Amino acid sequence: MKPTSAVECVRVRDPKRGDRPHHPAYYEIVEPDEIAEVLAVWPEETPPRAAPQGPRDPNIEYLSCGCWEHEDGPGADDPRIVQVPGGMRPEPLRRLLDPAAPDGIPARHRARWVAAAPAQLRGYAEAMARGEEPEPPPGVSLATAFSWQGAAPHERPDAASLLAERAPLRLLTGAPTAELAWAVRETDRAGLDGAVRFFASEEFTTRHPKRRRVPDTARDLLLRHARSHRPADLPVLERRLLRAPEDRIRRS
Repeated sequence: MKPTSAVECVRVRDPKRGDRPHHPAYYEIVEPDEIAEVLAVWPEETPPRAAPQGPRDPNIEYLSCGCWEHEDGPGADDPRIVQVPGGMRPEPLRRLLDPAAPDGIPARHRARWVAAAPAQLRGYAEAMARGEEPEPPPGVSLATAFSWQGAAPHERPDAASLLAERAPLRLLTGAPTAELAWAVRETDRAGLDGAVRFFASEEFTTRHPKRRRVPDTARDLLLRHARSHRPADLPVLERRLLRAPEDRIRRS
């Protein structure tokens, strides 16, 4: 079954991830030009998955393609998803979705992510996109790292989504709590979103209790933002953000 031009999303499942580090097991292609490239090489005969009973939107068609040795993952039972079994994928489609191909769609997603990185972190982002583990560049503001993490795609993750999570996290994980708390005060709205996600993450919550004591000013900012924008993280923050004896943080 050849998909039509009504396709709005190509959902790629790649649990083997090829030989490209920081490549996600699942990602989506939503750019019209890239979707058109995928459709141009889509196999003529693609048996769809048996659709479960229930309503479906006739105006939206989703596709899923990649390696399907395993039938799990996001959208596995979605009646709008058509899957291409691994043995039926033509070579042009394989090349287009190859995470190691310099002209493939995953490489383009990584390039767009690098281009959107803060200027002082561009070289660091390029190294991460190549699969390296670079040292964090000196002098980078933690507030900038929070903003960078807050700008990461979530609702519709692309092939750079894992990079977008890991790259700023490497800048934040080893920082002292006092410096992280001060950065919460200096960051922007996107940065507060990233900060809530970081302080609710395992990277912060597994610290020794003494290193989880956050002054009231930063703690209140995080809790207020979580209540309004990330309520699912609020219980974790309320439980894990321990109060500092007093707000002694001073800007150096």
